[in-house]
Amino acid sequence: MAFFKERILFLLLLTFIPIFTVAQTTNVIMPDSLKNKTPEELVDLIKSSDAEQVEIYEQILEGFHKNDSVSAKFYLRLGFHFYRKEDFKRSIKYADMVYKIGDKLNYKNLSFWSYILKGATFLREGKHQNSFNNYYEAVSIAQKEENPKNIIIANSGLVLVLHKMNRLDKALEISKEMLQAIDKTSLKNGIDHVSILTNINEVYLEKEQYDSVLYYANKGIEMSKSLGFKEGLVDLYIKKGIVYYFTKDIGQAFDNLHAAKDILEHHIIANQLFPRVKVNYYLASCYYEEQNYEQAISYLCSTMDFISEEDLNKLPVIQSHLLLANSYFKKKEYEQAHYWENLYIQLNSRYQEEKDKTVDTIYEKETKKYEEEITKLKSKKSIANYLLIIAFTICLIVLLIGLKYYKKQKSHKIVFSELVEKINHLEMKNGTENKKNKKKSIVIDDAKVTAVLKALDKLEDQEYFLKPECNLSTTAKKVKTNTTYLTKIIHKHKGKNFNEYITDLRIGYALQRLKNDKKFRSFSVKSIAAEVGYKSDDAFAKRFKAKTGLNPSYYIKSIEKLNRNNNITKTM
Repeated sequence: MAFFKERILFLLLLTFIPIFTVAQTTNVIMPDSLKNKTPEELVDLIKSSDAEQVEIYEQILEGFHKNDSVSAKFYLRLGFHFYRKEDFKRSIKYADMVYKIGDKLNYKNLSFWSYILKGATFLREGKHQNSFNNYYEAVSIAQKEENPKNIIIANSGLVLVLHKMNRLDKALEISKEMLQAIDKTSLKNGIDHVSILTNINEVYLEKEQYDSVLYYANKGIEMSKSLGFKEGLVDLYIKKGIVYYFTKDIGQAFDNLHAAKDILEHHIIANQLFPRVKVNYYLASCYYEEQNYEQAISYLCSTMDFISEEDLNKLPVIQSHLLLANSYFKKKEYEQAHYWENLYIQLNSRYQEEKDKTVDTIYEKETKKYEEEITKLKSKKSIANYLLIIAFTICLIVLLIGLKYYKKQKSHKIVFSELVEKINHLEMKNGTENKKNKKKSIVIDDAKVTAVLKALDKLEDQEYFLKPECNLSTTAKKVKTNTTYLTKIIHKHKGKNFNEYITDLRIGYALQRLKNDKKFRSFSVKSIAAEVGYKSDDAFAKRFKAKTGLNPSYYIKSIEKLNRNNNITKTM
């Protein structure tokens, strides 16, 4: 998905039309061959040169229009160039330079794009919290500037980060807001619209809501065809292929994956590598399911032929090694099987180590160092020093665990505050005036659809969703229709499938009642789960966490603490 985000950013960057003047004096001795070069030509040289020459060209470029908007736009272009080349250090460097100029000139649009570039870079580095913070700042600027396009662009990046952080419900919520907002902008039915559909499908795939994936994929494919947007077609055909693979419809999976493969073979598109890796992987997976291991091996070996050494740390490539090993095992070609299995183990081990370079890496590094020292001390039989090192190691581990816990609690507090604010807002909207507006809002030509929606509203008022027996079949009977028709109505008018609709009602009810009912907060999680219609506390806790990002127990404790603080404030 990263290449779609890049496509949006670069298309919008084309709107910058720089005007140049004569270069100013620099501290670099300029070769005669560069004296007449324009800044634009220097930018091109930086993009096409080796590392040693790049540094010279960079210093000369900085002599042009220092600290003005023209140079900032050049730095922005270079920042995105190095981002695409995965030279993240330079990408961040240029983003910071752009931010300083934007801050000095009070040019918010430059600050916005600086945050976007840093958000994208940190996301590619796996520094998800840093990425989230920068995209969040970009959203704030766009909202203050009341720039709908920039709001959508920043939120599109935010969705990708939230997906990586496993905050799927929040990602889905923002995605739906973008889909509604895009209708009011010139982005509608354009490439950016397709890119947002691909982003939202990433979340739906993760949540295994396959009917929604197919719905948005078909919409995106239709748009991509009219636009001639090959990148969008490839991505969406692959997503449809993945859905059909997981739902065991291998014939449909083959059709969609081969459609993506044909586009990749006959058209030049940006960042072909990972679409090709994914297509080969899932085609091989389909053949593996059909026990055609020879064909599976053929597609996977094709992947191994075109990847480079630097691609070996990417998860789809690592997964391809594992599937290749399994295929050879199935064929009983054990020498080849063990060869690819060993490669997989090495690559996966390296991937797991490099995936998170924060607390875990520090902990492992320090532990290893002190374990080696402990070994030396044992050989010298120096018990006093041995015990001292153990004590120091334990203190270090406790400190690191404490830091990790502190960061986690800080993140939970932010999520909790946002959740309480959202509940308060919903409670205000649920007053008498809102109920009247709700009744007036159901103005639909189809009388049967109107009747079903009114019946659903009545069931919501009666809190039928809290009953354990509430399911698609019983609800359809209650509203006097069939399950197929009810599913379509809920998808169209509620913007979700039936299970998501019921889950939202139950979790929303639990959140509000826990906030306002002290006695209800005293119940066990198992009792609360039963009250809101779940047969087990595990099912309730899982859905509560997916919806809010918090465990029920944490939410209850935080509400109690909030109420105590409010009571203390009132008595003072």
